[in-house]
Amino acid sequence: MTYVDTSDISAQMFITVLLLLLIIAPLISLGVLRLFQSRKKSGLLLIVSGIAVYALFQIIMYFT
Repeated sequence: MTYVDTSDISAQMFITVLLLLLIIAPLISLGVLRLFQSRKKSGLLLIVSGIAVYALFQIIMYFT
């Protein structure tokens, strides 16, 4: 077994992955779960909010 060198990962990449795992992915997965529960309005709202957070983060990362 070998070690993985993570020194080449930038801070922006780390924050992107952290945001994806902590905010965007749970919003989208909860939205899909609500859609399977036939709660379409709240499911679509969660999915759209996950996409909006992703778009907002991309805009912030573009200007920094």
